[in-house]
Amino acid sequence: MIEKIVLPFENVIRYESFILVGVLMTAGTLLKLLGVIDISSDWFWLLAGVGLTVEGAISMIKQRRFDRNSK
Repeated sequence: MIEKIVLPFENVIRYESFILVGVLMTAGTLLKLLGVIDISSDWFWLLAGVGLTVEGAISMIKQRRFDRNSK
């Protein structure tokens, strides 16, 4: 029973972090294009890497659950 309560909460945290990374990338790029801030493109790629890592973790967890449930 505890597993059913904890797992949806974990999914919300994972999806929120993925959305947060996307919003930060979009806002940072927009602010740089408008000339409001001057940041290195390395920060953009760092955020892109974090976003891909989070997305990969979500996919891996979902695939493992699917594989475990389909046996």
